[in-house]
Amino acid sequence: MSSHKDYATDKKSLPFSEQHYFSSYDHFGIHEEMLKDQVRTISYRSAILKNKANFKDKIVLDVGCGTGILSMFAARAGAKHVIAVDMSNIADMAEKIVELNGFSDKITVLKGKLEDVELPYPEVDIIISEWMGYFLLYESMLDTVLVARDKYLKEGGLIFPDKASIHVAAIEDGNYKNDKIHYWENVYGFDYSPFIEIAMSEPLVDTVENGSVVTTSSKLIEFDLNTVTLEDLAFHRDFSITATRDELVHAYIAWFDIEFPGDTEKVVFSTGPHAHYTHWKQTVFYMNQVLDVKRGETITGSMASRPNVSNPRELDIELQWDFQGLGASDPRAKHGKYNYFLR
Repeated sequence: MSSHKDYATDKKSLPFSEQHYFSSYDHFGIHEEMLKDQVRTISYRSAILKNKANFKDKIVLDVGCGTGILSMFAARAGAKHVIAVDMSNIADMAEKIVELNGFSDKITVLKGKLEDVELPYPEVDIIISEWMGYFLLYESMLDTVLVARDKYLKEGGLIFPDKASIHVAAIEDGNYKNDKIHYWENVYGFDYSPFIEIAMSEPLVDTVENGSVVTTSSKLIEFDLNTVTLEDLAFHRDFSITATRDELVHAYIAWFDIEFPGDTEKVVFSTGPHAHYTHWKQTVFYMNQVLDVKRGETITGSMASRPNVSNPRELDIELQWDFQGLGASDPRAKHGKYNYFLR
């Protein structure tokens, strides 16, 4: 039986934001939610078990292993050895689960930050990790995956998954915007409008009905985990989307798609409104204006995202948009920008 003394990282020495991040994964509830997310878990299982040839006799590193499910998939796929690393207290539970399922000889659980633990192998053939956060990058462990890649992944090694892209579209969402934003204009007869700015600036993570989407989507950015650098994760990208019907536009939504490598079968999944539900849902950015678009008209814009200076796990996001309608003289023409933060 292990104790907290086994941890390679002294948690008390970490900044409070890091302590909070790691302790938020101590509770079993968040792992229950992730395990029950079938799109997430079955995609990983398929990507690993349908490409057994890639895993046979390989050394695998599972970054942020949680309860150890991906490590056990890899062991089942024929990996020679799996090193499972996690900083949160769930690693103690992962150890029990690995043992209970008969994988103790195949899976070694290391407790602590990846940067602090000592791996039993100088290099690994494959890195597996479920690092994605809301809006792909919020509270993301991708930084750690890149450290693992640069430090341990052998030349030509594989990363599961190895591609991630962020997509954007516009939605009609008048009822909810009234409920969430305009509510503050009259609270039991009082003007609470200073709250509007706060309510606007925090994007909403929620499930959006596909029927609310009123434009085409645009791929904002794609990351190739084999080559992406930490600096690339702060980005500024343009988008162009076209109205698919006459409608009012109240907000933009973003989601991400994921792709795994594979010789036998390439597994992909999407967290968009057109796809099956995932616990990542979609991220909704309300505008401080409404666009009156007609089918075939185009909204252009840009989105910038960068880690927050004081807490790099949080994101500062800026959205700009430009809608011409039939031209600059069209009374419907509008452009604007708004700053958001994911906290």
